[in-house]
Amino acid sequence: MTTTIDVSGVSKSFGGVVANREVSLSVNTGTITGLIGPNGSGKTTLFNSIVGYHPIDSGSIKFESSEISELSVQQIARRGLLRTFQQTRIYGAMNGVENMLISLPHRKMSIWDALKTFTREDYERADHLLEFVGLYEKRMLKSGDLSFGQQKLLEFAMALMNEPTCLLLDEPTAGINPTLINGLIDRLKRANSEFGITLFVIEHNMRVIMNLAENIYCLAHGELLAQGTPDEIQNDQRVIDAYLGAH
Repeated sequence: MTTTIDVSGVSKSFGGVVANREVSLSVNTGTITGLIGPNGSGKTTLFNSIVGYHPIDSGSIKFESSEISELSVQQIARRGLLRTFQQTRIYGAMNGVENMLISLPHRKMSIWDALKTFTREDYERADHLLEFVGLYEKRMLKSGDLSFGQQKLLEFAMALMNEPTCLLLDEPTAGINPTLINGLIDRLKRANSEFGITLFVIEHNMRVIMNLAENIYCLAHGELLAQGTPDEIQNDQRVIDAYLGAH
């Protein structure tokens, strides 16, 4: 099996605070991989390092066998590696279709001028993906009027609009009404199986991640604590003591 993301010995500190220490892990192509751990364990820092939001202090990060640790966010995104965030990054004054369109890379111009440059195919793709996430009927509503869960679904669709080969999702179910969670899990699995997108997911909802991921890594205090299948992780005493015992 080929590897999409290969993190080797990555360390990152902020001042005197060590966020990641000698972290090594890999995400196999075409799979759904989970990342769990207590708050402050370094999960989001690792995601930010992978997609280029800040330089690492040491180690190596490869995407599809190429070193990317010194590339910019934009350069990494152009290679097909994207991420979503705990808090959505949408334009509340724009409707769903407009948000979908401006998520595409566009020339250096204002948002409103950029909207004039998109093709009928762009609009059709936006509609198709909004239908995929269950937001087609709400596509013309201002995005700020959507529920938080619907906004997260919109952000997921916006990421898909860029046709990533790999997508990092930071707590995709956080703040979502429980009635929407099963639908989101289904769409994540379908994005993986139907679109062939490799997924790397931070998730605090243990029911979600245990039913979603094939392989799970656990961080604690900035270090890799354990790795294995959902069953192995649930029965690992180190993980139970550090994290699962509180859930």
